[in-house]
Amino acid sequence: MNKTALFTGKSEELCPECGAPLVIRSGKQGPFQGCSRYPECTYIHSFKPQSDGHVVKVLEGQNCPKCGETLVLRQGRYGMFIGCSSYPDCDYIAVIDKPDETQIACPQCKQGKLLQRKSRYGKVFHSCDRYPECQFTLNYTPIAGVCPICDYPLLLEKRTSRGNRLFCASKLCGKEVLTDKDD
Repeated sequence: MNKTALFTGKSEELCPECGAPLVIRSGKQGPFQGCSRYPECTYIHSFKPQSDGHVVKVLEGQNCPKCGETLVLRQGRYGMFIGCSSYPDCDYIAVIDKPDETQIACPQCKQGKLLQRKSRYGKVFHSCDRYPECQFTLNYTPIAGVCPICDYPLLLEKRTSRGNRLFCASKLCGKEVLTDKDD
C-alpha cells in the first residue's frame, strides 16, 4: 500500500467552515486533517500539539518581570524554557541553559569570545559571541594554544581511537599537535 492511500481516508468529522467531510492527509510537517473540498475550502487542523510549548509545571512564587503574572516551565521545540503564563499577551522568555562562555578569543575576528551552544538537534558546538558579524564555528572543544606548524592561534580536541588528541583548528592545516605525554 502506498503512502498516499494511507492518508486519504475520510473521517466522520465535518469541516466547521463548509460542512464537508474532513480528510486525513500527509504534508511536509506530518499528517493533518483538511477539508475534502480543497481548494474551494482551505480549512486544516494539525494533529501536532501547539508549537509555542506546553506547560510542564507552574512555578509558584516566581513572577514575570514584564507583567507580574506567574512564570511557568514549558517544553518547546528546542527544549525546556521558562515563560510567562499569560503568553501570547506577554512574550517574556528566560533560557534555562545559558551557554558556557570560554575565555578563548575568536581566531577569526579576534574581538569576540567562543561560546558553547546547542543546535536544534541537541548537538554541542562552539561559536563566536559576536554572531552574526562573525560566523566562526567549531564542532569540537576548543583549546587555547598555538599550532606549531602553521601558527594558528587555536587548537581543538578530538576523540580518536587512540584517546583524546589535539589538532590544529585551521581548516587549511588540521594536523595533529603532539604534546609531551604523546612521546
